[in-house]
Amino acid sequence: PGRVKRLLLSQLFQPLNLQGEAAGEGKTGEPTCRSQKLMLQAGLIHPSSPGCYSYMPPTVRAMEKLIKVIDEEMQAVGGQKLNMPNLSSAELWRASGRWDRMGPELFRLVDRHGKDYCLGPTHEEAVTELVAAQSNLSYKQLPLRLYQVTRKFRDEPKPRFGLLRSREFYMKDMYTFDASEEAAQQTYRLVCDAYCSLFNRLGLRFVKVQAATGNIGGTMSHEFQLPADVGEDRLLLCPSGHFAANVETFNEEQMSCPTCGEKLSQTRGIEVGHTFYLGTRYSSVSNAVFCSPDNKPQLAEMGCYGLGVTRILAASIEVLSTEDSIRWPSLIAPYQLCFIPPKRGSKEEKEGALLLEQMYDDVAEALPHLAGDSVLDDRTQLTIGKRLKDANRLGYPYVFIAGKRVCEDPPVFEVWNQNTGEVLFLTKEGVIELLSKAQVP
Repeated sequence: PGRVKRLLLSQLFQPLNLQGEAAGEGKTGEPTCRSQKLMLQAGLIHPSSPGCYSYMPPTVRAMEKLIKVIDEEMQAVGGQKLNMPNLSSAELWRASGRWDRMGPELFRLVDRHGKDYCLGPTHEEAVTELVAAQSNLSYKQLPLRLYQVTRKFRDEPKPRFGLLRSREFYMKDMYTFDASEEAAQQTYRLVCDAYCSLFNRLGLRFVKVQAATGNIGGTMSHEFQLPADVGEDRLLLCPSGHFAANVETFNEEQMSCPTCGEKLSQTRGIEVGHTFYLGTRYSSVSNAVFCSPDNKPQLAEMGCYGLGVTRILAASIEVLSTEDSIRWPSLIAPYQLCFIPPKRGSKEEKEGALLLEQMYDDVAEALPHLAGDSVLDDRTQLTIGKRLKDANRLGYPYVFIAGKRVCEDPPVFEVWNQNTGEVLFLTKEGVIELLSKAQVP
């Protein structure tokens, strides 16, 4: 195989706005938050209409990595991936009662034959209808755990904060069908544990809180929240960890923990996941039945589980970043490595550029899983300092600089490790050893 093709920063479609024009208010004067400001400045998203964004190539890379990690967690609990239409017939929604109950948040449309449809914000009706159509479903085929990652639509009255509250977004939604209430509760615990595992792998501090079931329905519900000042949810937490709830589920007079009696503290959070135990709320409407061991039709017990894919991207930037530099969860950073050659006209220019390019190739050869995860900042008309500042703002976990010591024997590279905040001086062998710990999904 030939050498890996080097990816040059000057050729990436990521219109950097690093002078900070986007740092103020949004176009319509709507308030911005840290993640929205940083994502606009870094050319990661581009607004197209209120609450709708184009995701630029680096953002799509981060999103695809995140979906890979989600796939691993969902498949570990027996999830099977499918894909359902975004266009959903009003008949299904009328049968469940949600056509009216959802109100103006539902994007509604009429086709040329005068039939009503909506753009799916969620797919309980569609998936239950799909399972109900399998007329010979046996208890031996349960549990069924079906999930998809697709675009969802919600006609937000006030879209704001970039990808944190938009009208078009990506969500992972899983729907489960079990033979008994007990089995459905077991599935519920399994999927909640998978969510915990996902957020731990991403290195995100989260809380799982009791929540209201709202428009989805069911008898039990939990939210997964990332504590953040900009969060729209108010949470009540027991200092000893016995209890956590969304304020909306709680009697505000009672401000002490039901378990230990300690005073509950309040914090704000960004909701990034939501789980519901549905029972037979939807299966009874569509008659989603399976054949029981004694050959009788029995209604499936259901659960549904959502993860905001694009919201996790924005929320992780919100909670991990500084005011002017993006920090990604290392696992899903669009690119892991940035290589900065010497400035044009400097005395290290010729030798340093060659040595750095050689190292780019050597890393790709020694660690093939990182081969597509490296960028060479070839804007050599700019100083190293300016390019390092840009690299910090864009959030590469590792930055390699061919600086003053690159002409020593052996050559020594300056390495910025964003995960630990350290600056190291390493030879090529040291670099490869350091990167052997770098993970990509």
